[in-house]
Amino acid sequence: MSGWTPDSTAVSNVEITAASVQRGDIIQLGGQPCRVADLFQLPQGGKQIVFESGELLTVHARTRLAAVRVLRRR
Repeated sequence: MSGWTPDSTAVSNVEITAASVQRGDIIQLGGQPCRVADLFQLPQGGKQIVFESGELLTVHARTRLAAVRVLRRR
């Protein structure tokens, strides 16, 4: 589902995996939205996700999560 915010930013809900997660994605964990600040590749296709808050999340190659992706229109 996509929506428009007043500043012309496109927002869409996406399913992400270790292969598709991107900096800036917002993942809701424990009821709290967490924005991805950095990513580190791990062996066997996993990734370690660093959030802006400094928290870490390690995901397996087959982990699937729901996220919000913000795409700026130019």
